[in-house]
Amino acid sequence: MLLNRKDDVVDAQLRDQQSKFLRDRLCTDRIATLRIIVEQSVEWNSSLYINFIDYEKAVDSVDSRKLWKRLRHYGVPKKIFNIIRNSYYGLQCKVVHGGQLTDAFQVRTRVRQSCLLSPFLFILVVDWIMRTSTSEVKHGIQWTAQNQLGDLDFADDLALLSRTHEQMQTKTASVAVVSASVGLSIHKGKTKVLKFKAENNNPITLDGKTLENVESLTYLGSII
Repeated sequence: MLLNRKDDVVDAQLRDQQSKFLRDRLCTDRIATLRIIVEQSVEWNSSLYINFIDYEKAVDSVDSRKLWKRLRHYGVPKKIFNIIRNSYYGLQCKVVHGGQLTDAFQVRTRVRQSCLLSPFLFILVVDWIMRTSTSEVKHGIQWTAQNQLGDLDFADDLALLSRTHEQMQTKTASVAVVSASVGLSIHKGKTKVLKFKAENNNPITLDGKTLENVESLTYLGSII
């Protein structure tokens, strides 16, 4: 019921780049779009940098206090907001250990992976991260005469797009900083960079660590 109540309020505010759990936005659309971008870059001999971001412990790393601010930011009705927030406070559990049921203890978790609301809550956070990190500087690829496309998102499967090494370096650092502000950390070992027709062979780095360049990568189940 809560998920249905939030749809009209929140879904229309989410960026067009996000497609997970949203009506009429499919995983296959993201794959097709990315393939078209790569094929056109190769055909037109234009450079392209794609950074596939991978988060550490994504959902359950989000700071719940920051989450409440995001809910209000996206205009979630106060009644629904209070129900969601209260479900995270005062929750107690018991577990079976050694054949015995333990005493009740308070759960101080962040966004819960098992909660049906978690995908919705997490997408709000990811949408805010990308909206905030790309709001001031546009470092994407030209998509229409008026607009640039800076990323393609499917939940937390983020593909950052840029035409130059400098732009991608700046964008990667910006996404990392904003992500950290809500408790998310980019996994430097699993984050991969694809380059096409790139003139600059220097690696993309994050916090002094080199992000791996790869020749191909499986994105949303499809090899790019």
